[in-house]
Amino acid sequence: MKPIRRILLSLLFLSLSYSGVLAQEASSYFLHTIEKGQSLYSISSMYEVSQADIIKLNPGCEEKIVAGQALRIPQNKTTQSQEKFHTIQPGETLYKLTTTYKTSAKAICEANPGLSAENFRVGQVILIPTTGETVTAVTPKTEVNNAVTPLNTGKSKCKDMHKVKRKETIFSVSREYGITEEELIAANPELLDGMKKGRFLCIPYPTQRIMTPKEIDKNTTPPSDSELFRESKQVPKNIGTIKAAIILPFTQDRRMTEYYEGFLIALDSLKRSGVSVDLYVYDSGSENASIAPILAKEEMKRMNIIFGPLYQQHIKPLSTFAKKNDIRLIVPFSSKDSEVFNNASIYQINTPQSYLYSEVYEHFMRQFSNANVVVLTSTHIDKEKEEFINGLKQELSRKGIAVKTVSEGASQDVLKSALRSDKENIFIPTSGSNVTLIKILPQLTLLVRDNPTANIHLFGYPEWQTYTRDHLNSFFELDTYFYSSFYTNNLLPSAINFTNSYYKWYSKEMANTYPKYGMLGFDTGYFFLKGLSRYGTELEKNLSRMNLTPIQTGFKFQRVNNWGGFVNKKVFFVRFNKNFELVKLDFE
Repeated sequence: MKPIRRILLSLLFLSLSYSGVLAQEASSYFLHTIEKGQSLYSISSMYEVSQADIIKLNPGCEEKIVAGQALRIPQNKTTQSQEKFHTIQPGETLYKLTTTYKTSAKAICEANPGLSAENFRVGQVILIPTTGETVTAVTPKTEVNNAVTPLNTGKSKCKDMHKVKRKETIFSVSREYGITEEELIAANPELLDGMKKGRFLCIPYPTQRIMTPKEIDKNTTPPSDSELFRESKQVPKNIGTIKAAIILPFTQDRRMTEYYEGFLIALDSLKRSGVSVDLYVYDSGSENASIAPILAKEEMKRMNIIFGPLYQQHIKPLSTFAKKNDIRLIVPFSSKDSEVFNNASIYQINTPQSYLYSEVYEHFMRQFSNANVVVLTSTHIDKEKEEFINGLKQELSRKGIAVKTVSEGASQDVLKSALRSDKENIFIPTSGSNVTLIKILPQLTLLVRDNPTANIHLFGYPEWQTYTRDHLNSFFELDTYFYSSFYTNNLLPSAINFTNSYYKWYSKEMANTYPKYGMLGFDTGYFFLKGLSRYGTELEKNLSRMNLTPIQTGFKFQRVNNWGGFVNKKVFFVRFNKNFELVKLDFE
């Protein structure tokens, strides 16, 4: 019997060891549910872990990820702040998280600006802050005596000392330490003159009083999510005179001068409507120049908003500065930087590629529900367009839409054999270059003329708008579409008025670029400065109410996660139809 007993004990030991390993592994990762537009790169950026570590926990995700799929993300052990990510579980409340992690509801809300009572739900990932300070979590009241009796038996009346931070209130501090406002004021009479940042407050010991059983039940009920979010909400403030800065390499890139010129026209329009703005302008110099001297200027800390920079190397230091000083940072140009995933103050105007493509795919399916897609492969390799085509093929395959592939130099017979009489035939080249257009337009034009009953379209890319003058007739004949986040019809009154104003101000025309930088400067300046004048510190909660019509730039902002900033997800299609009409298709 002894050998059998030893075997059973060994198996039990192995089982317990394996369970321990599984538990240890489970605590080392959390679950992230993929949202539309997210890529492996963006997910790794927002959690500051490597793609290789994500792949290790999720074999096969390097090949394909799908919205709605759950990924295991390793907790990053290397960050100095020791912040922790947490996936909300069934039955969890904000109050429960404050007790689990021994932090305050206010601290959690401040670390997750995108979190609210409405979207606090199972599966959401939030950032749990650990500031290094002694923080008392919110606790239910347990008052038990009508006669007030101090709990403190020592000589000091202060249980703790608290250094007042920016935007804190008497209510928020008293709730953080589980005392009443009256108790806090009694211990700190100077609060009658108001809260002042940097002042140290005496946190008194709480008091007790006897209550009836009904009162105890009532007062020991944990606060609801709605109550905690409401209590943690910062007091809205209006901004009388907006302090704005522009940091761009004016001497290095003349496009930046055009952006600034358009910005000044917006500023003039705003001032005429009563908006007060103090504008500070700085030249960031060359790509390798440091912007530290600019950020060291005393006035920079007082900015409400900063526009810039251009160069990738300048985004990180500017983002760090903006985050530290609670300043909104508008990044008008770069679409590839990862700072937006971990800085709630950033607005990225130029849509990151994965978010842009996901929007285009959705609009494509909506516009062409009965499509026969023909991909025209180019001899010129364009990696970005290759990624776009591969993603589109995946989406089309999921919807059961046929895809064919032919060479851009294919004969008329080959092109004709790819047509379907019962479907819309959409030709999409794998390159957006003008060289490719020059190659394919004559062939496709001949195909349309030889097959007048066939429903044929050409579909392409944002940069085509810079070639419109060269190929306008062909675009109309081929019933051409292209997608873009930046577009203006030069025949619209707003575009005509701006173009005339620009020429009147500067005695020159804007450069024929995509986008037009003068219009981009006007649109971004007008949108954000108008928003701050209307809503002050509540701008982020009112973005959907900004019913402005930009000249060129579409705006549709969405937070990338609960603790990060905003990306612009606005995309529309531009169509040149056979009736020689230019139509801008907005899918909102």
